[in-house]
Amino acid sequence: MNDTPVEKMSFEQAMAELEQVVNRLENGDVPLEESITLYERGASLKARCEEQLKAAEEKVAKITQAADGTPTGTAPLDE
Repeated sequence: MNDTPVEKMSFEQAMAELEQVVNRLENGDVPLEESITLYERGASLKARCEEQLKAAEEKVAKITQAADGTPTGTAPLDE
């Protein structure tokens, strides 16, 4: 597992570690206390991925379009 704080991970890093956590938990050969720690880390990683996906969706939603539907640029997120 990675010692990087979850809030500093990129989407790709968080997703890769989340996959590792899920695989370890699914194997079922992890002691109970470690399973709890892994589950908590997994929950944090999942939340990080969701947060970054939401931010990306908001950016995509702000792409402006011309009348014919072609992209013309972007608008600030706070508009």
